[in-house]
Amino acid sequence: MKALLLDGARRPLRTAEIPRPAPGPGQVLLAVRACGVCRTDLHVLDGEHSPIPNSHSCSATRSSARLPGSARAAAASHPGSASGYPGWAGRAASVATVVPGRENLCDRARFTGYQLDGGYAEYAVADERFCFALPDTYGDLEAAPLLCAGLIGYRTLAATGDAPRLGLYGFGAAAHLVAQVARSRGRRRFAFTRAGDEAAQQFARALGAEWAGASDALPPEPLDAAIIFAPAGALVPLALRAVAKGGTVVCAGIHMSDIPTFPYDLLWGERVLRSVANLTRRDGEEFLALAPRVPVRPTIEPYPLERANEALERLRAGQVRGAAVLEIAR
Repeated sequence: MKALLLDGARRPLRTAEIPRPAPGPGQVLLAVRACGVCRTDLHVLDGEHSPIPNSHSCSATRSSARLPGSARAAAASHPGSASGYPGWAGRAASVATVVPGRENLCDRARFTGYQLDGGYAEYAVADERFCFALPDTYGDLEAAPLLCAGLIGYRTLAATGDAPRLGLYGFGAAAHLVAQVARSRGRRRFAFTRAGDEAAQQFARALGAEWAGASDALPPEPLDAAIIFAPAGALVPLALRAVAKGGTVVCAGIHMSDIPTFPYDLLWGERVLRSVANLTRRDGEEFLALAPRVPVRPTIEPYPLERANEALERLRAGQVRGAAVLEIAR
């Protein structure tokens, strides 16, 4: 099968012909039709994910995948069954007991495109316990962003409670999906982008943001909650400054650059700073049932598999509007 291989950190992916994988016990073979291009893929390519923070020291915490691709929209090996496989690939089979509702915090969690080969290929194997049925209202290219950006975005939105004034720092794949869910719930949206990125700000306004500006600017009124999607620790004190007393700042990424020191006054007033870690199966089931009802409409930039490096560089430069998706042709 055709695949894009990762030979090492900070090296371009290369196209290769490799054997089709064979599913083991509890696995299914997926014929990949589309795969989301995620910022997590960039972190893996840049060598920023070894080891995963707070995981036990074992082989499962180090990057061992040859194929990136942390989100897929795929067809199972039997015709007519559309399945999605997210970036979080569940936990190791040897882990028998996990606190209900907290399986995403398992120290033996495994990640697609990091410990396990991902979807930058014509075929992939997946743990059938962690595959999701895809809504039939979405095509393959539209479904792919739902499995990473959408699922993580949904969990971060839940972490903000019912805060009526919501700030979104970094208006990319996840934020443009979250904004649509928030709008359906009557929540006001304020978008923060790189300074001077007029295109992203215009994109945010087109999706209903009532204000869009630079990430170092204050919104026209205090926020009740903010979600930081960009992997920049420097945004944390800026977001804390923008939320009112009692507000919440949620860090959405699996990786973030160091957070600079900041005065306690920014946290005081019962402000909350927290992270989210991946997702649970319940998150996936809830979001994929909700998405067609909103309806969530992903904006996508499609690329053939062979142009994955171009898609990744556009993502790195902040040039993608919505989500980049690889289309795997046969």
